[in-house]
Amino acid sequence: MMTRTVIQILHASLKAQLLLATLNIQDRALTVILQANPVPQHCVSLCVECHQQLYPWGSPWALLPFRNSSPPKTVITFDELMAAARNLTDLTLAHEIAVNANFCIKHEDFPQNSFAGTVKQIVHKAFWDHLESELNEDPPEYEHAIKLFEEIKEILLSFLTPGANRIHNQICEVLDTDLIRQQAEHNAVDIHGLANYIINTMGKLCAPVRDNDIKQLKATDNIVELLRQIFRVLDLMKVDMANYTIQNLRPYLQRNLVDYERTKFQEILEETPSALDLTTEWIKESIEDELSSISDESSSSPGADSSPKPIISPTLVLNNGYLKLLQWDYRKTIPETLITDEVRLQELREKLNQLKIIACVCLITNNMVGAAIVDVPDFAHQLKRISVPLLEGMNKKTFDLKEALNAIGVQICSKVNRSLTERGLPTLNEEMQSNLMGQIAHIVEENNPVSSLIDKRIQFFMRSLLALPSFQKCMPTMPGGLSVIQTEMEFIGSQYASIVNFNKQVYGPFYANILRKLLFPEAPMGKAETETPTT
Repeated sequence: MMTRTVIQILHASLKAQLLLATLNIQDRALTVILQANPVPQHCVSLCVECHQQLYPWGSPWALLPFRNSSPPKTVITFDELMAAARNLTDLTLAHEIAVNANFCIKHEDFPQNSFAGTVKQIVHKAFWDHLESELNEDPPEYEHAIKLFEEIKEILLSFLTPGANRIHNQICEVLDTDLIRQQAEHNAVDIHGLANYIINTMGKLCAPVRDNDIKQLKATDNIVELLRQIFRVLDLMKVDMANYTIQNLRPYLQRNLVDYERTKFQEILEETPSALDLTTEWIKESIEDELSSISDESSSSPGADSSPKPIISPTLVLNNGYLKLLQWDYRKTIPETLITDEVRLQELREKLNQLKIIACVCLITNNMVGAAIVDVPDFAHQLKRISVPLLEGMNKKTFDLKEALNAIGVQICSKVNRSLTERGLPTLNEEMQSNLMGQIAHIVEENNPVSSLIDKRIQFFMRSLLALPSFQKCMPTMPGGLSVIQTEMEFIGSQYASIVNFNKQVYGPFYANILRKLLFPEAPMGKAETETPTT
């Protein structure tokens, strides 16, 4: 257990590198991204071996198509599984870069007081202390230092753009490890001269934000500490280069993302035929819900027995499925075709839950004391300003919603009484205050009528939004009771519609095949069409 922990710590900086190392969009540009956070090259093979021990299937991503309880329908070889994992990694990262304008690689490390941080500090100190002892021998032992220079050379070369032949040749000439080894045999290595050349080269290649780091390197005399700090700054430079590359890559991805994601997912499907099992189940449940709804309607109307077989709209089935994602239990596995937007959908669901509580609070307050506050301008928004801070973090496991609602009820009673006093009107009596606070506290209960009503109206608004053509920019009419959260609802609605419409563009052909199979089983099935059906 200890060995595995140490290995994980030693190679934590490879996380971005291993995750991104399979990307093949614009190979040269993405190679730079994948090299973020350097570690000694002789550790890479050990890291890969540990990674395979931790995840026998090659990567946790590779398990995504098989996260349901049923076994895969066909036997999948290890190579096929790894290929699917690489494709899923490509797809996920490309999607994130394109749709998330804030996506970037950050240089992170373990907290100093954490167990992992302590172990890393001990291991690194042991390495650098050993290097120092070798260099202080008489004659000095240079083998480990030469390996570091060799790695530094590779890192510097990775920063160069194609065509930078002059500096490329210069780096290879100065940091020629064969030559350095020959010099070491005769105790003629100018290790400080090599370090100064490296620092000057870094100064030419780094972003302006690293100029102070370069100055600090030039002021460092101890050779071991200097090498240590060189690697630290190179680490930062690689992150800078990666983020610069991401910025330049984003427009290209945005223009080609639909075709790229569809192609990648088709490759995943060919490698792992079960990669649409969860999506099929998701659509199947939506069809069953729609059939149940039609059945309930027809059973309450005369002549139900003679009604023909209901015709279900594929678009309606898909839209209902998308609406389910706003109430999805994200402890369960999301359909495969929505994995790239899982975090965004979960955030939208959490924001909608908060807005639902706010709308419920305002509706209850208005119904119970509306006559007393009818003349107060913008009172509903004052209630919202009371509620928002107290509902902050309501989706965390440790959050006590009932306690927060009690606090909201107390503050609202105080606010209403203060408003009545300012206008010379009698304040709320104890019974009315108790009823108001009780109604607000009961919002959290299952099947609460006010909560159910607001939830239905939110769902109606989102359903109306999905029914609009994707090119139409206007918003549907806001249902009653939601005016206090209209601005937030429209903002969330636009984000939600954007996710859904893009998802339809990418995965429309796959959905069409699934819907054809479930709704029209007699129709022939084939490979996903290359053109997305109109929705």
